[in-house]
Amino acid sequence: MALLKAGKILNRQVIESGQLCPCGSGNTYGECCQQIHRFHAKATTAEALMRARYSAFVTQQIDFLYDTFHPSTRRFQNKQAIGQWARENKWMQLSILKSTFHIVEFEAHYLDPQLEVQIHHEKSTFKKQGDLWYYVDGR
Repeated sequence: MALLKAGKILNRQVIESGQLCPCGSGNTYGECCQQIHRFHAKATTAEALMRARYSAFVTQQIDFLYDTFHPSTRRFQNKQAIGQWARENKWMQLSILKSTFHIVEFEAHYLDPQLEVQIHHEKSTFKKQGDLWYYVDGR
């Protein structure tokens, strides 16, 4: 669903449990990222959390994105800016290029507000604290 607000298109995708997960795993959303969105501990690997974070951009679950920043870096994040970036872009595809125990290299393909295709390429670092994986940073 796209909404028009102050001349900008705001993309809000509703993904049903039985639909394919936007993370590209091949599983349904209900079998995949939706479980992690509901219970952070269901992300048993760095890659699983990365996929869930991408799906959270698609479904605009800003609290999930914010809460899955590592506690040591969370205070430096701006929840409003995260939400704005999620809403202003149409998220099209996630490609995992390489995944190790705590680093995930990926490309997130999206349409920007000018409807131009963009590719966000990042090597993300994750850290496990207790039973939970967290996103630390990316470059």
